[in-house]
Amino acid sequence: MATKKSGGVAKNLRDSNPKYLGTKLYDGQVAKAGSIIVRQRGTKILAGQNVRVGRDHTLYSIIEGKVKFSEKRKQNFDGTYSKKKAANVIA
Repeated sequence: MATKKSGGVAKNLRDSNPKYLGTKLYDGQVAKAGSIIVRQRGTKILAGQNVRVGRDHTLYSIIEGKVKFSEKRKQNFDGTYSKKKAANVIA
């Protein structure tokens, strides 16, 4: 006989820290140089005019201006085309 009742193993008590992903500046808002427009995992939104991609796929502005989202036609590896959203900064 056991002298102690066994404590069950709880498998659902762990949680990861929030990553705060998503769009930070929306269409028509003013972006300064270096301000983050979108934080994302993978390039779901492409970089357009005056926007660069960081090493964690973050889109940021390189000039001061208004944020404008548009659609871009992107060629896939099999030759077909798909529409992707692109972030631009217009001076």
